[in-house]
Amino acid sequence: MRISDMPIAARLAALGVELRPGVSLAEHTSLGIGGTTDELLIRRYETLPDVIRELKNEGVPYKFLGGGTNVLVADGELPWIVLHLPSTHPGVRVEGNAAFVDAAADLGGTVTYCAKRDLGGMEGLIGVPGSIGGALRMNAGAYGTQIGSYVREVELYRAASGENETLRGDDIRFDYRHTSFAPDDIMLRVKLELPPKPYQEIVAGIRVCNEKRRASQPLNQKSAGCIFKNPQGASAGRMIDELGLKKLRVGDAMVSDRHANFFVNAGSASCDDMLRLVDDVRQRVKKAFGFDLENEVIFWKN
Repeated sequence: MRISDMPIAARLAALGVELRPGVSLAEHTSLGIGGTTDELLIRRYETLPDVIRELKNEGVPYKFLGGGTNVLVADGELPWIVLHLPSTHPGVRVEGNAAFVDAAADLGGTVTYCAKRDLGGMEGLIGVPGSIGGALRMNAGAYGTQIGSYVREVELYRAASGENETLRGDDIRFDYRHTSFAPDDIMLRVKLELPPKPYQEIVAGIRVCNEKRRASQPLNQKSAGCIFKNPQGASAGRMIDELGLKKLRVGDAMVSDRHANFFVNAGSASCDDMLRLVDDVRQRVKKAFGFDLENEVIFWKN
């Protein structure tokens, strides 16, 4: 969708919003797949309610894009614009054992920043790509660590009220790859409470996690991480592997030969290629094991 020539463009500029016309989301997602649309870069979090009110008044549909590491976007000209918070570095402020982090801050960078200040607990998340905001929404986790365990407050935009609000950690439900945030909530900042830990111990834990990732994941290929959530008591990747589906392809969409729950863009895969591959694998797992696999990756269809 293009709003570059609409009257709303001038009003958004007055709010300090940068309009980037005709952005390719294939360049903004870890899968390297996605069509084109206009992007609004929101530089001041406090203006977000006003920006969204302008969009709603003009009937302009929008989606919010974080780090782009857990999303599969449709091809072609997209029927909505994208809102994006600019990345911040480091985007972290530490007071005692509390870390105040911008949602646009890099997750791995945040773990490292806190580690250098002797705050640990999140070593398992060092290699999880994406932003803090995306990690919050999905309750990102790896190697026994989940970010929700450390959340004490979240500042976010709530579409239900049309305003920015702050939620206490106790008021948020964090489950396996799921949270109680509404689908149209937009994360802005988070307060994390982290356990004190000597830097060298944290580094040792990070090294172990990184070695495990390098040994088992296609880190040098375009992917969105795990495609499916693990069913209770089972492993999606193990079932796919046992069916001999590694390297299964639809066009340039391929099941990784390193980790069967990672689907990679092995060239110029389209969204349709990836969706057909996902559906094919899901049906085969259902037939063989009886599990109806649930998506971990978010699909943005037209």
